[in-house]
Amino acid sequence: MSFKWLKPYMPRGLYGRAALILVLPVVVVQLVVSVVFIQRHFEDVSVQMAQEVARQIELLQDRTDPRERVALALALDLGLRPAQPGSVDDSRVWYDLTAGNVMRALHAELSTLDAVELPDTRHAILTLRPPGQPAFAVTLDRSRLSVRNPHQLFVNMVFFGGLMTLIAFIYLRNQLRPIKRLARAAEAFGRGRHVAYSPSGALEVRAAGNAFLDMRARIERQMEQRTLMLSGVSHDLRTPLTRLKLGLSFLDDEEREPLERDVEEMRRMIDEFLSFAKGTSEGEPEPTDPIALIGALVADHRREGHDVTLALTEGQGTVPLRPMAIRRAVDNLITNAVRYGTRAELSVTLSDRSLRIRVEDDGPGIPPEQRGDAIRPFTRLDTARNQNLGSGVGLGLAIAADIARVHGGVLRLGESERLGGLRADIVIAR
Repeated sequence: MSFKWLKPYMPRGLYGRAALILVLPVVVVQLVVSVVFIQRHFEDVSVQMAQEVARQIELLQDRTDPRERVALALALDLGLRPAQPGSVDDSRVWYDLTAGNVMRALHAELSTLDAVELPDTRHAILTLRPPGQPAFAVTLDRSRLSVRNPHQLFVNMVFFGGLMTLIAFIYLRNQLRPIKRLARAAEAFGRGRHVAYSPSGALEVRAAGNAFLDMRARIERQMEQRTLMLSGVSHDLRTPLTRLKLGLSFLDDEEREPLERDVEEMRRMIDEFLSFAKGTSEGEPEPTDPIALIGALVADHRREGHDVTLALTEGQGTVPLRPMAIRRAVDNLITNAVRYGTRAELSVTLSDRSLRIRVEDDGPGIPPEQRGDAIRPFTRLDTARNQNLGSGVGLGLAIAADIARVHGGVLRLGESERLGGLRADIVIAR
């Protein structure tokens, strides 16, 4: 049996579901107990009490002598008075829960009963019209027809049910707190922040916490080893590269110039290796104004003669970012845009839920089926980008994607509707 139809009505949060697990059984138990209590205590007992009063009234109406009837009424603690001339209808107040059962029981037991009036929960008036006798009315205490103080059980049920639910919720909140701490630590690590965390709570939660710590340590160790390896290799290559440049200086111009271009290409490739190595570990997150950061980067490119504009900005405020890393990622996107196109337009949208930095160009773009490969390291899309423009080793988009990922975001590639080229979005959740 499928319960998919029920999912939209279920709470999304852990506290809401825990509250539902606690409250629902308590409410169901109270409803069952209430139904059983009403049936046994209200209905059955009230019917028995009404039948007892009916037998007393039968004794009363069997006395034809007025003096005997009055004496018996006094003995039975019943009020006796002449009835109204016309017929009387049954009446009751809406909040009297047992009135219907009492009326039905009295009418079933007394064939001469004309009407039962229950003006409130304290008095009852019974009108009888025996054949061949004057009609008379009997007044009595309402408590003789049904049980008294039935609300006490409901008050106790609601009070103690609420008290036990509150105690259980407080206890369950203490059990859920370690899970929320683990979730916050995992979320922070996914965004590149190291939050102090120590496992606590139940055995299962402690096991999950210890597994998370082991996983985080392994990932950090692998990232550190990758950074050291790439940094070391790239740094060691600079020394022979410098010797090559020195040796080329002694050659003739005709032979030196093409070799110097190759050496310069190698130097630029090494710089990209270094950027890739330190791109995700550069600096610590700090409150940063993304609009000011992107505005300064656009100004730097304009001073270099690039046709780069900041077309649109929405929102304001600060976001925890690694400023140098974000600057490096956006700089790579702008460099690609002006390399493969003639101009680039940037926009920054800051909302309560996310930060989006968009770079658009008027270049050839990237086909949809190749966009997944474009953000992989060391991938160059020669069919989509002109190789004669001096493209690098395929790390520009990979660095931007890595930096977006370490901030808990993503790099999305698409087609620019404004310029017709590539649209690159760095989207970071707040």
